[in-house]
Amino acid sequence: MVLTAVAFAAPLAACTTASGHTVPVASTSNQLQGNGYGAPAGLQQFYTQSVSLSSCGGGFQCGTIQVPLDYSNPTGTSISLAIVRKPATDLAHRIGSLLVNPGGPGGSGIDYARSPDVVSAAVAARFDIVGFDPRGVGQSTAVHCLSDPQMDTFLNTPPDPNSLAERTDVIDQSKSFAAECAAKTSANLLPFVGTINATRDMDILRAVLGDKDLYYLGKSYGTYLGAVYAEEFPTHVGHLVLDGAIDPSLTAGQLNLAQAKAFDVALNQFAKDCATRSDCPLGSDPAAGIAKLKAWVDGLGAAPIAGDATRKLTEAQAMTGIAVAMYDQTWWGDLRTALTRAFTGDGSALLTMADVYNNRVSGHYQGNETEANFAVNCVDHPDEAISPQQIEQDLPEYEQAAPFFGEMVVWSSLPCAYWPARPDTTPHKIAAKGAPPILVVGTTRDPATPYTWAQGLAAQLQSGRLLTMNGDGHTAYLRGSTCIDTAVDAYLIQGTLPAPGTVCSQGS
Repeated sequence: MVLTAVAFAAPLAACTTASGHTVPVASTSNQLQGNGYGAPAGLQQFYTQSVSLSSCGGGFQCGTIQVPLDYSNPTGTSISLAIVRKPATDLAHRIGSLLVNPGGPGGSGIDYARSPDVVSAAVAARFDIVGFDPRGVGQSTAVHCLSDPQMDTFLNTPPDPNSLAERTDVIDQSKSFAAECAAKTSANLLPFVGTINATRDMDILRAVLGDKDLYYLGKSYGTYLGAVYAEEFPTHVGHLVLDGAIDPSLTAGQLNLAQAKAFDVALNQFAKDCATRSDCPLGSDPAAGIAKLKAWVDGLGAAPIAGDATRKLTEAQAMTGIAVAMYDQTWWGDLRTALTRAFTGDGSALLTMADVYNNRVSGHYQGNETEANFAVNCVDHPDEAISPQQIEQDLPEYEQAAPFFGEMVVWSSLPCAYWPARPDTTPHKIAAKGAPPILVVGTTRDPATPYTWAQGLAAQLQSGRLLTMNGDGHTAYLRGSTCIDTAVDAYLIQGTLPAPGTVCSQGS
């Protein structure tokens, strides 16, 4: 999209937030004019660009900003970032813009911002809610790799290859995935999709929105994006909420092993809960139920069962369907039903759950999250690119730590071994010296981002404050704890931090 230049930008009135930062009050105009604040040398044209927004339904405005492909060469190729904005509902008391990111990497901030429960009504009143698809993702200049049939094949490769034929299949699919990404992704994008460049894009977006400081809600991988932003631009930080945090000091191997353990912990919690219910397909003994489930899933490798009209339920899809229910305990009832049906030969419900995770609708993948996930992770984590031989050496540790999910997790990183772009960063602690207080939120039995990661990030940040939810599932804000929601809202709106050591319970 070619941006429309404007000759005049109407001056904006200003208000002062609780933290003392001066920010513009929203205009009803659909025109954005970058304020240029904090523009690094050579990037002024991006920080002062004019962007036209258009109505795109539901009270949202959509548009596109331009950012450099390569920040070391800002006069070279530019790429596009898609954005969506919903103006604050109380313009008289507006604080500014709140950027939101759902994680991934590869999750669409456009889709996330448009979901009805991304923030509370109190936050939506005071902030314009702004979603963006990071570089490589969705509607922005994006990574492209596989056709829908190719993605079906890739996602059905054995999660725990035990034979030579299965290992060969996994290796071949991993090589093909990397090669297809290189062939189908334009503008030499792959070397530049890492988090460090995405944070620089965020700072341009902050200026284009007219804000002096960045207010941000990031979940899961979005916490890493937010932490790196604070490291790169500490003087531009407003209020950052990092929910379901990632510890940036850990290697890919440490992250993968901890995540595998956490998913097994979550599955054990499911089995314990299931054992108390009359409709539990795993029986009344949680340990025996897990063993039953493991044996059944392993059997799908040789004998997939009926799925939908065109597909069988494979071992890989069964594992994915089970894993997706670990993200939110409200799905546990659906998983009980799906397993009950699957144990009798009907895998349709479990296959549907896998499709939800993979964003597959009527045979078509609605986004590029899987492709972008690899593209970002492979350049963010240098030790993600391990060989099949190294994976086999690591297998015993994963199998001992996470008997159910361990093999699936360790084999899942193999495409990075063949990735066409080199890593551009290394694991390190992030202190974000000079940044104002940053709120880190962790859930004690989070399967995707283990609680220890939130503890680690909060301790590293010079101004970090940890807020804990004692509960299950992934992330905490707006997931059933009024205590968490009240604390996050107070911090975003007023800058008020929860007391050190605050622990909230799910459902309270």
